[in-house]
This record gives sequence, C-alpha cells and structure tokens, in this order.
Amino acid sequence: MTETAWLRRNLGLLVAGTVVALILAWAVVPSLFAGRDPLRGVPAQKLRGPSADHWFGTDNLGRDLYTRVVHGTGLSVSATVFAVLLGLVAGSLLGLVSGTAGGLLDTALMRVVDVLLSIPDLLVALSMITVLGLGTRNVAIAVGVSLIARFARVMRGEVLRVRSAPYVEAAFASGVRWHTVLFRHVLRNAYLPVAALAAVDFGVAVLFVATLSFLGYGAVPPTPEWGSLVSDGRGFLATAWWLTTLPGVVIVVLVLSTQRIARALQKDDVR
Repeated sequence: MTETAWLRRNLGLLVAGTVVALILAWAVVPSLFAGRDPLRGVPAQKLRGPSADHWFGTDNLGRDLYTRVVHGTGLSVSATVFAVLLGLVAGSLLGLVSGTAGGLLDTALMRVVDVLLSIPDLLVALSMITVLGLGTRNVAIAVGVSLIARFARVMRGEVLRVRSAPYVEAAFASGVRWHTVLFRHVLRNAYLPVAALAAVDFGVAVLFVATLSFLGYGAVPPTPEWGSLVSDGRGFLATAWWLTTLPGVVIVVLVLSTQRIARALQKDDVR
C-alpha cells in the first residue's frame, strides 16, 4: 500500500488523533492556546458573537468564551481520565478475579455486576454523587464507579476465553506460579478488547462528566468547566446561541474522535 493510499484510508483516524491531541494540549498548557484571563470580563464587550478577536464570542459578563472553554478543558478531561482509569482498573481486577476463580465467587461477583448493568450508568453516577457531594473530584469518582461493571463483564469474558488456551494449561502443568500465569499469560492476551472499551468509554465518560457539571454537581462557579459552560448559556439561547452551541460542539467532536479511535482498536483486535 502506497503512502497516499494509506493516508486516504486512515484520514478519519488521523483527524481524530489530531483532535484528541489538541484537546489534551489544551488541558495541559491552556495558557499557550488562550492567553486571556478566563475569569475576567469586559462588560462593554458582553454577548459579542464569534469574531476574529473572540473566536467563540463572549458571555454575558464579557468573558472570552474560547478562553473559558480552553481553560475548562483541564478539569473536564482530568475528571474523565480519572473516571476511565478507575473503571478500567477496578473493573479489570474484578473481571480477572471472577474469571480466574470461577465457582461460587464468580457467580456472586457476576450477579452484582448484572445488577449494576441493569441500572443506567448515569443513574448510578447520580446516586453516587448524592452520597459523595459536589465537586469535580467526586464527579470523577461517581462516573468511574458507574463504569466498573462494563469493564468487569468484558474482562471476565476474555479471561474465560484465554484461560482454556493450550499455552495457559501448559504453563500451569509445568508448575509456573498461578499469579505469574495470571499476569504474564492471561492478562497479557486479554487486555485488547478492554483497551478498546476504554477508548469507547472515554467518550461516554466525557458526556457523563459534562452532564453532571451541567446539572451543577461539578466545579463551583466561576471556574470554567465544559458542562457548566453549556448550562450557563441556557438563558441566552434566543440572543446568544454560541454560549451553548460552541462548547457543546467541542464536547461532541471529542466524543466522535474517541469513538473513531476505539473502532480502529477494535479492528486491530479482530485481526
């Protein structure tokens, strides 16, 4: 395959990777992309539409919306990453133990997972946040807990598939310690579908974190956060559409990009 053909075939993936890299850069060094103060506004410039000077327009206090979106990326993305890591690590360990142990322990753990899967993830997150209280950290924990059951179910299925493979049985028969077999052979050959699920769930977690922030459970105003920015613009939909639309577009573009990357990982896993 020529380089041009490869670029044509993977153009969507390259665009998705670029979007994710850009947003991660926003989260790490926001001042490099938006030098204005996200908390300070100019009343004389309030509710200005998108322009060369204010790419995303200004809000009702004259604050530059692009600057607030960029500086709000850190909280939103860090909460999302923490939530996915929490769900990935806890769920993978749960599925690994369940699939390896089998018997009564496997049955008990999977019944708990089934109960959690029967409840909408967002409802689980809302229930957790009412217990934990407000704040971005608590939002991240609540979303992470809501994702555990999904990772546990996928990991258990992969462990059951790999555990019966000849090389695993040969490792056990040769006297290799069980924890060595578990991590070197079973986990090593079972992680790809879980990694693909993590990419999918990253987009889901972005939406959940933004939703909880939209409902007022995230950072305390005037600290910018993607969900709260969308919420703040609700009262100006008729006169300032950009206040809700443009932060929402950023969220949607990130979710679609992570979904594209997840599809690529799933294809690699199938191969």
